Amino acid sequence: MDALEAIMTTRAIRRFTCEPVAEDDVWTCLRAAQQAPSGGNVQPTRYLVVTDPDVRTELGKLYRSAFTRYTEMAPERTDAVGLRIGRSANHLADTLASVPVIVFFLMPRLPSLVDGIDIGPVHASVYPAVQNFCLAARALGLGTTLTTVIRVHHAETLELLGVPDRWEIAAMVPLGHPAERFSVAVRRDVSELTAFNRWS
Repeated sequence: MDALEAIMTTRAIRRFTCEPVAEDDVWTCLRAAQQAPSGGNVQPTRYLVVTDPDVRTELGKLYRSAFTRYTEMAPERTDAVGLRIGRSANHLADTLASVPVIVFFLMPRLPSLVDGIDIGPVHASVYPAVQNFCLAARALGLGTTLTTVIRVHHAETLELLGVPDRWEIAAMVPLGHPAERFSVAVRRDVSELTAFNRWS
């Protein structure tokens, strides 16, 4: 697949079929993720791939609870796009346990200040790996979405997965065969958001 086509059509997929994902495809996506750049080439990301149905069931319960708490706090969107996203996100919260593969992107708890100098958040060296993973999945015809809502139950999720508390969840990415079509997502016009040389 052409790289630009993959970039332009890698939208959030939250509805999946029950078709299993080939293990080779998971490894292909992980290898692509690992090729992402990171500050100083420190490669801080760790990957935890969940395929066990029992663990996915428990994750589904945590995610449903986290999503409910989030929606109770978040401002309600009543525009057409907001309503569509809300229905899609709610569907994922109801069906996460049935998604064949759930990938956690983990990062170490590190300070963004070193000797008083701001070196930036570790997230900046993790999210490129998430995007590479999603693009590789798209090239294989697989769907993904980046979500962080599970962090509402961060400690419980780490405990369920046996992750030491010196690590934190940067993202959770469901992976599966899409039950909806790939398309170019609706976005704001980049010309309205871009300045050259100086802020204007």
